[in-house]
Amino acid sequence: MNIWLINHYAVPPKYYPLARQTYFAKNLMAMGHTVTIFAASSVHNSDVNLITDGKKWREEMVDGVHYVYIKCCDYQGNGLKRIYNICEFAWKLPGVCKQFPKPDAIVATSMPPTSCAMGVRMGRKWGCKTVAEIADLWPESIVAFGIAGPHNPAVIALRWLEKWIYKKADAVVFTMEGAYDYIVEQGWEKEIPRSKVHYINNGVDLEQFDYNKEHFRVEDPDLDDPSTFKAIYTGSVRPANNPDLLIDCAKYLLPYPDIRLLIYGGGENLDALRQTCETQGLTNCMFKGPVPKKNIPYILSKSALNLLNYDLKSVGVFKYGSSQNKLFDYMASGQPILSNVSIAHSLIQKYHCGQDDTLPDAETYAKAVLAIYRMDEEQRRLMGANARRAAEDYDFKRLTDKLMAVIESIPEKQPSRIS
Repeated sequence: MNIWLINHYAVPPKYYPLARQTYFAKNLMAMGHTVTIFAASSVHNSDVNLITDGKKWREEMVDGVHYVYIKCCDYQGNGLKRIYNICEFAWKLPGVCKQFPKPDAIVATSMPPTSCAMGVRMGRKWGCKTVAEIADLWPESIVAFGIAGPHNPAVIALRWLEKWIYKKADAVVFTMEGAYDYIVEQGWEKEIPRSKVHYINNGVDLEQFDYNKEHFRVEDPDLDDPSTFKAIYTGSVRPANNPDLLIDCAKYLLPYPDIRLLIYGGGENLDALRQTCETQGLTNCMFKGPVPKKNIPYILSKSALNLLNYDLKSVGVFKYGSSQNKLFDYMASGQPILSNVSIAHSLIQKYHCGQDDTLPDAETYAKAVLAIYRMDEEQRRLMGANARRAAEDYDFKRLTDKLMAVIESIPEKQPSRIS
């Protein structure tokens, strides 16, 4: 089967660490399928553009995976240039795709919904099996984070587009287990039957994770100090990740000199956060800066506790479940996990591998850290073993089997008129 994976941000992991489509591609190819990933040339959260010579698109083989980059403008942040970039990828996509043999199946990812909708539209026009993969609930996330109100014209337009995607795709795959509850809340269940909605969360390539742990080590005396209890956070250090809460939590943990908060990741306020720690004498809280994705397994192998940290405004987004990439890396490390936000359909609770609860302030957060710190070694070991067992259930080999089962469940089709 010839399968296209369309995802605005799915450049090779060496450029940007979201590797879901890459793992799907490698496993689908191992099954004997032909796979192409279509992505924008602009690399998210960076100044890198993979097309600099004026070409409209270009191909690249990376680790055996076929990528097609579509020339899109550079952008920083979430302003008008990013909106233009999102629209640009969607409107250029059909013209580039016509240069390649028609696929048997298209898996198109939202976010953003524009390119997902275009993938569904192309699949309907050409008679391909079409799967809409929903990694973020847009525009619900915009409303939940207070970026725009529910009656904002852009939100209303995106809501219409979202419903169109769910109706017109042959199958819809959500990374959130409770997403059909959202469809019911919108009043769409009569037009979007439960039978076409599927759940495939994010995951981890355990073979790659274990290889990287052994082969890509980090020289860091704070990480390698065997006398400390290391609570580690990895990932973006931006307002949505609430780094100020970690600093405030560290104040309450100062009486425990062997506890260290180690934060690995980049963000626009990194220098200011470091300065705050220095000014307040918080030697137990260290912002280490960004590290390559390949170094994360080794870093997590040194943790005693892995932290999921969010702005409490994100609670509403998690009412349908969650699909944080870092959660599955944390599970693969075989260490307990602490989330400061309560998550519906919680994998942490399902597998008994830590604690997730809405922790309203830094003092409560610090008490939750201390509760795990004070556990006996056997309790923490059992939590860690449960975490690793969860990672095995969400290994990308298993997730790819689920994706292929969804594709194969769709009847063969004929080209149709677009509506």
